[in-house]
Amino acid sequence: MAHDEPSAQLHLELREAVQAALATHRPILHHLNADTSWLLQLPRPDSAVRNGGRLYYNILIDPWLGGYQIDFASWFSQQWHREPCAVGSIAAVEELAQEIEILASGLRIGAGRKSSKNAELEDGNLETFIDALAISHEFTDHCHQETLLQLHPDVPVFAVKEAVKVIRGWQHFRTITKIDEFGPADDVDWRSTSVPPLPEWVGIGRLVQHSDVGNLHSALMITFNNQHARTRLSHPNGHSHARKRHATIGPDESEESAEAVIYTPHGIAAQELSMVTRASPTIRTLALVHGLQNVRLKPTKGITALQINRGGLNGLEAQRALNARYWVSTHDEIKRGRGLIGWLLQQQTITPKEASSQLQRSAGDRAEAGTNGRGDASDDTHWVSVGNGESKILE
Repeated sequence: MAHDEPSAQLHLELREAVQAALATHRPILHHLNADTSWLLQLPRPDSAVRNGGRLYYNILIDPWLGGYQIDFASWFSQQWHREPCAVGSIAAVEELAQEIEILASGLRIGAGRKSSKNAELEDGNLETFIDALAISHEFTDHCHQETLLQLHPDVPVFAVKEAVKVIRGWQHFRTITKIDEFGPADDVDWRSTSVPPLPEWVGIGRLVQHSDVGNLHSALMITFNNQHARTRLSHPNGHSHARKRHATIGPDESEESAEAVIYTPHGIAAQELSMVTRASPTIRTLALVHGLQNVRLKPTKGITALQINRGGLNGLEAQRALNARYWVSTHDEIKRGRGLIGWLLQQQTITPKEASSQLQRSAGDRAEAGTNGRGDASDDTHWVSVGNGESKILE
């Protein structure tokens, strides 16, 4: 469709703004719906993108992109998204990944390289832009059959053991790998979580909460080491963009150090995260993806009380335990639903500011704030809201 002159100029400026952001060569986190479906794009190392190879390694996380989900039985719990998914199908995810690739690869054309799109077309390897699927729970709002069966069968699946059993039963995917627990204390090397068919610079592990009734409170830890990918990308205006200093792994750190995105949709107790901070080689938590909703199942006849989502207070404690650069909220959509569970759920949103105030009121936190000179703790929550259809470059 032809653009008139003003709209064509706006389109060009928008494209250049997106390209300038992409030139930072940092991970991109896309929120595919209002709940807890994500696409994580990791920039590939230089060695992987030479000769026109794709710039991003794309990991799809817990996609539920339409339709309903049922827990146990429809009479117990059946839910729908209240807000339409901004990215409503796997085909739309593929389009998103391809568009980002085209925009990012356009920065390299000035250097005499083929665009990533053209290189893959010539190789006949454009069946999917999704490099891996990660599933955190077997529950159908995380492991949604209708959505997952839209994926190409060659997409490798990494899932917790309970979800592996479910997914294998569909007989759709060719490669399904169980995500192993990271640790225990004598094995805190992130490289042990990099198992084929993952590239050696990416790992996917699981952090677990012990004494976890309902098997709800765990986390996926996606680690990556692309520190050698300090690519300078040519911007259309002729300038070059290097990675920002705070985003690089400094020369005094181990070459095997990694960054991590820790995704915990139901929350995990902050004290269970110490192994991340003790990891060797070092792991720097780039983003903690943890919700604000405190959700409990109140007790009734035949049903015991159950903590479902740990909420914003635990999120702040976890962010501080990890010293995460970003805390991104997830799994906070108030969905439409029916069934018995709707009468039993107790839900409370605990905002980062409220969580900070609660911690400040405790004597232990006041002492810690005094020791560290934090002052107003509400200023250091590092919380970021990434809404339905929005994206965040993790610098």
